[in-house]
Amino acid sequence: MRVVLVTRAGCHLCDQALRLLQELEIQPDVVDVDADDELFRLYDWRVPVILVDGQPRLEGHITRESLQAALKRSGGGAEPG
Repeated sequence: MRVVLVTRAGCHLCDQALRLLQELEIQPDVVDVDADDELFRLYDWRVPVILVDGQPRLEGHITRESLQAALKRSGGGAEPG
């Protein structure tokens, strides 16, 4: 399972999403929405966005519960910790 966090500098929700992923022992690939024209077109006002195997699963305000549910649906099986 490949997890990508689409983020931007200075985004507190992005920082929170990264912390939640790391708490679940997931090290995502972190990409800057402002550094890629296609990502900017798709996700500019939606960051943070979590992609699992290339598919958007969560965006905006991400909670631990919503993250765990999205990963479980995607086959990640993250359990509460």
